[in-house]
Amino acid sequence: MGKTQKFDHMKLIGQYAGGHRHIITLGRFLAGVSAVMTLIPYYLMWRIIRVAVNGDNPDYITAYALMAVGLIIGALLVYIAALLCTHIAAFRVQANMRSSLMKRIITLPLGVFDEDGTGKIRRIVNDSTAATETYIAHTLADKTVAAVTPVGLLILVFAFSWKIGLICMIPAVIGFAVMMSMMGKNMQQKMKEYQDALDTMSSEATEYVRGVPVVKTFGQTVHSFKRFKDCIDGFGKWTTEYTLMLRFPMTGFMTFINAIFAAIIFAAFIFTKDGVTNANILNIMYYIIITPLVTIALTKIAYSGEAEMNLIDALKRVEKIMEIKPLGEGASNVKPADFGIEVKNVTYRYNGAERDALNNVSLKINPGEHVAFVGPSGSGKTTMAELMVRFFDVTDGEILIGGVNVKDLPSSYLMKQVSFVFQDSRLIKKSILDNVRMSRPDATEEEVLEALKKAQCMDIIEKLPNGIHTVIGEKGTYLSGGEQQRITIARAVLKDAPILILDEATAFADPDNEAKVQAAFDEMSKDKTLIMIAHRLSTVMNADRIFVMDDGKLVEEGNHVELMLEDGLYKRLFEEYSKSVEWKVGA
Repeated sequence: MGKTQKFDHMKLIGQYAGGHRHIITLGRFLAGVSAVMTLIPYYLMWRIIRVAVNGDNPDYITAYALMAVGLIIGALLVYIAALLCTHIAAFRVQANMRSSLMKRIITLPLGVFDEDGTGKIRRIVNDSTAATETYIAHTLADKTVAAVTPVGLLILVFAFSWKIGLICMIPAVIGFAVMMSMMGKNMQQKMKEYQDALDTMSSEATEYVRGVPVVKTFGQTVHSFKRFKDCIDGFGKWTTEYTLMLRFPMTGFMTFINAIFAAIIFAAFIFTKDGVTNANILNIMYYIIITPLVTIALTKIAYSGEAEMNLIDALKRVEKIMEIKPLGEGASNVKPADFGIEVKNVTYRYNGAERDALNNVSLKINPGEHVAFVGPSGSGKTTMAELMVRFFDVTDGEILIGGVNVKDLPSSYLMKQVSFVFQDSRLIKKSILDNVRMSRPDATEEEVLEALKKAQCMDIIEKLPNGIHTVIGEKGTYLSGGEQQRITIARAVLKDAPILILDEATAFADPDNEAKVQAAFDEMSKDKTLIMIAHRLSTVMNADRIFVMDDGKLVEEGNHVELMLEDGLYKRLFEEYSKSVEWKVGA
């Protein structure tokens, strides 16, 4: 297995194990000792058979039997000690790995979570580290036993009658060759494809579960989530092809390693054709007892090889996260002169994308100006807003806040200057107070209450059993989508940052909540640089300026009246939106 992989997984495990790597070595050593101790009773069994066949002193049988029992018990205790060592090390490795992953994830650009999806990242943190823990805790000891046992078996097989031993080993050698043919580079690639398929299904399943209320409301099925259905179908097809590919090799492997009994019968026929002797009987009986261990050993090697491929794939996924470079930390002490934003010739392309998400875009937003980005889906509106606050770094060009490049601003400083309100509101399972305080942990209860008032949330607080101390999700206390949105707005109000970004913030609000949300926006955006991203064009009509995006380019710019006079994309979008608003049942 090691020859087919250049990836040094044991070295990487040793790095995560730290001082516990010596415990791993001790565990493997003890496992090897237990394997040797397990084989010796088979030799003693041969001695017992010889005493019985030759009619020697029967007291030897008792002595050999007691020695065999003692060795078996001792081997079991040593193996338990080996597992204790590997388990202690495995838990430490898993803890260190998860800790390292979370430390790295915290430093990653926020855009990474949009690109890779939280489902994939969660699966790497949970499942890949769990696979590593399982391998170290169990498979390493079994792999050592599987490596030591065949060596001891070869000695036992050839020590008494090398001719019979040679005949018995022929099926085992063929079976081993078939097994190794399955464990090549192609198998490792298949393992990667398998894990990739699981990652994709995990990510798509997360999105599907989030959409279950919509699916049930409109009587849809899984077919309505095409990507989820496609990845399930694709996984089924891949599994079928993979199974068919291994059908004949696996059948050959299992047939040959279990054909050793047939080889013993063949050997017995050959060596007893001239007459049956005590020596012949002794040898045949011995090989009947010892050769099943060859089958067990080869099966363990096969399964340990599969577990090792799973481990290598898991570690590569962990390393893929660890290799994502955090955005360079700005070291400039120069503070922005104001909170105007200037975009100069910005181009950006997502990883693996075939075309630019933004292409040579330039614009300027004055301090305290209220602007909006509109355009068809996929036109680059959200990407532009995310680049302004450095969710990613631009591919080309530069973005300045108050005359300072965002790359030169420390990330902690930049985040303090920006408040976000997204369409997908996220509240954690804590009290309303703790949820709002996330934007400013040192805020007093009075300040939090004032922020909730400005965010039009007091009607929510009044109906909760414990007011702002009510824990969301506890004892059936849940908030509607619009109510969650208003709590999120309270966070932004409390933060009181000079730049405010609203990304489709009223997309899922009902009319009553939308009116309250809009009132909250009016209150919190006073004297702030406001950037709105919206499909509901009625919400941006009063913006100081509207930037119209299309296919990653800035195609129009102006206020509502100016853009309607241009008779361009904005006018067409606004007319289509107006028709949709005016639509009535039976019209």
